[in-house]
Amino acid sequence: MKMPSLLGPFVRCRFSATLLVLWLAFAGFTCTAGSEHTATATLPAAFSDLLPHFLVEPEDEYIVKNKPVTLTCRSTPATQIYFKCNGEWVHQDDHLIERTVDPATALPVMQVTIDITRQQVEKIFGLDEYWCQCVAWSTTGTQKSQKAYIRIAYLRKNFEEEPQGKEVALDQEVLLRCHPPEGVPQAEVEWQRNEDVIDPASDPNFFITTDHNLVIKKARLADTGNYTCVAKNIVARRKSTSATVLVYVDGGWSEWSKWSACGADCSMWRTRECTQPSPGTGGKECQGLDLQSLNCTSEQCPQTVSGAEDVALYVGMVAVALCLTLLLIVVVLVYRRKKEGLDADVADSSILTTGFQPMGIKPSKPENSHLLTIQPDLTTTTTSYQGTLRSRHDATGKFSMTNGPLLDPLPNGSHSLHNGKLNSDPAEFVSRLSTQTYFKTLPRDVANTSYGTFNFLGGRLTIPSTGISLLIPPEAIPRGKIYEIYLTVQRKEDLRLPLAGCQTLLSPVVSCGPPGVVLSRPVILSMDHCFDACLDNWAVRLKKQNYEGVWEDVLLMGEELVSEPYYCQLEAETCRLFSEQLGTFALVGESLHMGAAKRLRLVLFSDAYCSTLEYNIRVYCMDDTQDVFKEVMQMERQLGGRLIDEPHVLLFKDSYHNLRLSIHDMPQAHWRSKLLAGYQEIPFYHIWNGSQRYLHCTFTLERLSLSTCELTCQLCVWQVEGEGQSFSLDFNIAKDTRAVDSEFLLMDSNATALAGPSAFQIPYLIRQKICSSLDAPCPNGADWRMLAQRLKLERHMSFFASKASPTSVILDLWEAQHFHSGNINQLATVMADIGKQEAMIFLVSDGEC
Repeated sequence: MKMPSLLGPFVRCRFSATLLVLWLAFAGFTCTAGSEHTATATLPAAFSDLLPHFLVEPEDEYIVKNKPVTLTCRSTPATQIYFKCNGEWVHQDDHLIERTVDPATALPVMQVTIDITRQQVEKIFGLDEYWCQCVAWSTTGTQKSQKAYIRIAYLRKNFEEEPQGKEVALDQEVLLRCHPPEGVPQAEVEWQRNEDVIDPASDPNFFITTDHNLVIKKARLADTGNYTCVAKNIVARRKSTSATVLVYVDGGWSEWSKWSACGADCSMWRTRECTQPSPGTGGKECQGLDLQSLNCTSEQCPQTVSGAEDVALYVGMVAVALCLTLLLIVVVLVYRRKKEGLDADVADSSILTTGFQPMGIKPSKPENSHLLTIQPDLTTTTTSYQGTLRSRHDATGKFSMTNGPLLDPLPNGSHSLHNGKLNSDPAEFVSRLSTQTYFKTLPRDVANTSYGTFNFLGGRLTIPSTGISLLIPPEAIPRGKIYEIYLTVQRKEDLRLPLAGCQTLLSPVVSCGPPGVVLSRPVILSMDHCFDACLDNWAVRLKKQNYEGVWEDVLLMGEELVSEPYYCQLEAETCRLFSEQLGTFALVGESLHMGAAKRLRLVLFSDAYCSTLEYNIRVYCMDDTQDVFKEVMQMERQLGGRLIDEPHVLLFKDSYHNLRLSIHDMPQAHWRSKLLAGYQEIPFYHIWNGSQRYLHCTFTLERLSLSTCELTCQLCVWQVEGEGQSFSLDFNIAKDTRAVDSEFLLMDSNATALAGPSAFQIPYLIRQKICSSLDAPCPNGADWRMLAQRLKLERHMSFFASKASPTSVILDLWEAQHFHSGNINQLATVMADIGKQEAMIFLVSDGEC
C-alpha cells in the first residue's frame, strides 16, 4: 500500500485507525481528527524518488567498565531514522536527532545517535550477541544499515600459560611460551626483556609467533635476562610472571703443552687448561682430562735403587691407617650406646607408661607381644592423664618462651595439663590475647574462638557449628614445650581481605596462633569452602596475612610443592591445610571461565509473630559455609525470626548475570504483594565478590483480613540465564513453622578443646606401632602407599613420601576427616586388608577384655 505523500508542507490526518498507527511509526505525527500538522521532513520534488543512502553507519563497539557507548547513523535523503536493537525498535525518546542540509545537493541530511549501557547488554548476555542497526526512510522506501555488535570488554587476570625460565647453552634456540588471559577484545601481546620492549624488527634474532610465543634463534650472552609476556586490550594490561633465561658457556680445551722431562718415577706428563673459552654463567667445565702421563723408555729413566728407606715408609703408612680405623670404630660404638640410652629414657617416660590407659584392649599374649608392649589397666574405661608437666630443659621451674609469644606460666612454675576438656574462662582468655601486640587483629568474639594448652601429645581445637577445626598431631609441639594455642573465625567487617578484578572469597577467614611458635611437624587446619571444587574451572590461592598485616599468596591449589610449608587436601565442601606455621588464612579464587560456580545457601525466615496486616519473608543468599549459616541463625534468633523452610543450595556461575527473586501463586482473595516490580534483584558483583557476609531480600506481603492465617505461595530464586531454586510455602503464620533453635542449628556438643590422647581416635602407642610397621618400604607394596590408596589419598603420594614418617601424616589426615563420624573398625579393616596384624587391636571390645 502506498504511503500518503510527504511532499507537501501540510498533511491532513484523515486515515483509518490502522493507517494512523502506521503513519505515526513512519512519519512521527501526532494527529487529532480534523487538525493539521507540519510534516517531520520534506523533500524537494526533484529528489522525491531517491532511496536513502548512509553517510555514516553504526560500528562495533566495546563497553569498558560501566561507560555507555554511542552509536551514530547519518543518511540522505531521509525523512526518518530509527534504531533497532536485537530485533526490537528503540524508543523514540532515546534517539538524539540532528537535521542539516547538504549545501551541494540541497538534500536533507539526518543524523541519529543512541546510547547503549552495560545493563542493556547484560540482559541478553549468554543468549546471543547484542547488535543494533538503523533503518532510514524516504518517500520512495527504506534502507537498513550494517549491524553493529556491542560487547562487554574484559581481560582476565590469569595467563592460560606463562613463560618458564630456562638455562640454555650459547647459540642454542630458545622457545618461551605465552598464552594470554581470556579477554574481549582479544588481547595483544608484547614481550619485554628486563622491562624493555622487544622489537623483532630491530633485532632479527627475536621472532614472535602467531600464537604469541617468543623465539630466540641463537642464544647470545647478551640475551640473559628476565623475560615477561605482556597482554593488553582496551580494558587492562596484564603482566605474566618473569621467566629468567640464563645463557651459559661450556668450557673448551686449550692445546696440550709439550711433554715434560722424564721424572724419577720413570714417567713424563703434559697439561691443558679450560680457558678457550672459560666456562661462564653456570656453564659446564671442560670434559676430559687436563693432565696426561706417559711411561718413559728405559733409556730415558733415571737409575734409582730401592733401599731400607722405602720399606720403612710403607710400614709407617700401614700403621697409621690401622690406628685411624680403630679410632673410628670406638667413636661409633660410643655414639650408638648414648643414643640407645636416650631412647630408653624417652620410652620409659611416666606419661606413656602410667598415664596413658588404652581402653577396651585385651592383655597381650606371649605370641602377640610385638603388638602391644604395655599391660592395660582393666579397672577403668576412660583415657585420662592429669598431672604437672615441666620443661625438661629448664632447671629454674619456668618453661621456655623462645619459640613464640606464649602466655604467662602458672604461679608454681608449671603448667597443669588435663587430657580432656579444658574449662577455663574463654572471655578471660580472649581479653588477655587482645592486649598483646601479636593479637591486635583478634576479635573479642567468645562464641567464635576456642583455645587450649598443649604439649607434645597434641590435641584438637574446634569452633562449634562452623566446620572449622585445628588438629595438632602428636610430636607437632617439640618435647619439653607447652603452648597455649587459639583458633578463631574472623568477621569480614573486622578484617577486610583485598580482592582484585574477578577474585572472590571462597572460605571463612580463620586465625590460629600464636603465629611465632615453632612446630616439629605440620598441623591440619580444616575449614569449609563454597566453590564447585573443580580446579579446571578455578585458580584458587591460599592467602596468609603477614606480621605487617599484608596478605600474601602462599599456595596455588593443585600446584603444591612438597618443599613448601603449606599443602592442601581439597574435598567437596572442605579444605584441609597442612601448615608448618600458624597465622591467618583464607582461600581466594579467580574463575578461569564462565563455567566456574560458587555454592550459595538460600534460607527463608519470617516474623515469629504477626499482629498486623503486613507479613515479611526474608530470603538470605549467603556463601555455603557453616560459619555464615551459624551467624545468620544467631542474628535471626535475636530478631525473633523463625525458619520457614529447609535451606536450598544454588550454583551461582561467573556469567555476570544478577540473582533474581520473585514470589508467585498467592491466593489473590486473601493476600497481595506490596512489591511494585515483578521481581527483586541482587547485583552479580555483590554476590561474586564475597566480601559481604550475607545478602538478603525482604518480601512484604499484606493480608486483606486479620483472620487470614494460612499462606500458600511459590518463592523462586534464580540466576538470569542460569540455575534456580523454588520454595513451595504452605504454613500457618500464627502458630506453624520451625523455631530458629531447631535441628537446623546443629550446635556441636563436642568440647571445643581436647588435649592429649582423648583428642584422637587411634591410641598413641597403637599409632606408633602402625607407623613403624608401614613406614618401611615393602616389596609387595604392603606399606604406607597401600594405606593411602585404600583411603583414596593417592593424589598426595609425593607429599607423604617427603615426610620422615609418611604413615603418620596419613593418619593425621584420617583423624582430621573422621573425628565426628569416623569408624575405627573401618580403619582396622583397611589395615587387615593390607595384611598388618596391628589392626586386630582395634577390634577387641570392652566385653572381651
